[in-house]
Amino acid sequence: MATGDDEQPDPAPDAAKTPHFHGHRQRLKDRFLKTGGDQLADYELLELLLFQALPRRDVKPLAKDLLDRFGSFAGVVTAEASLIRQVPGAGDAVVVALKTVAAAAERLARDELAAAPVLGNWDKLLKYCRTAMSREGREQFRVLYLNRKNVLIKDEVQWRGTIDHTPLYPREVVKRALELQAAALIMVHNHPSGDPTPSQADIDMTRQVAEAAKSMGIVLHDHLIIAKSGHTSFRDMGYL
Repeated sequence: MATGDDEQPDPAPDAAKTPHFHGHRQRLKDRFLKTGGDQLADYELLELLLFQALPRRDVKPLAKDLLDRFGSFAGVVTAEASLIRQVPGAGDAVVVALKTVAAAAERLARDELAAAPVLGNWDKLLKYCRTAMSREGREQFRVLYLNRKNVLIKDEVQWRGTIDHTPLYPREVVKRALELQAAALIMVHNHPSGDPTPSQADIDMTRQVAEAAKSMGIVLHDHLIIAKSGHTSFRDMGYL
């Protein structure tokens, strides 16, 4: 059948089926393989993660929406799952892709910390604590249990509290230390407010734990408060 002068032929079958963003995906992957992640913008690094979660969608708009909502790449991957789901187009698959990155970063930092005595690797301890806790939206309290050589035995989140309060019971901390045959402790909790200044309740509770631990022959080396703006060491401040 003849066609009019301005009628275009049908596209080739493969071209009709290939979404326009596939070429962009491959170019972005090639750039990553060639130059590494340091050369990519935050939204581009997020796109690489979202490719796996949403293989049939153009994910650039979602990547930019996530950055608008949470402010930075770190803010996106450490955001609470419930908040991520509030961004249109971000379901469980997106949450898994993003939170896997946060979990991997925490695991890497913890493995570095566990490789040698903690007291001789204070920078790695602080790096791990910041990675694990500084962007948490709710207060959590964790205890690092150490053996007699100050090597990490166990890192446990004891409690997760409200936005500004975590209940901690000294007897539970000491009881767990005895179960693990720990010789020393480092307590760590975060302040979601961003200010690492200890409250009077923090100071009183720390002294109670130190006394309970000492009665059982266990040393409380320090209590750290982690926040976005920095950290506080109770030992450096003279509270221990």
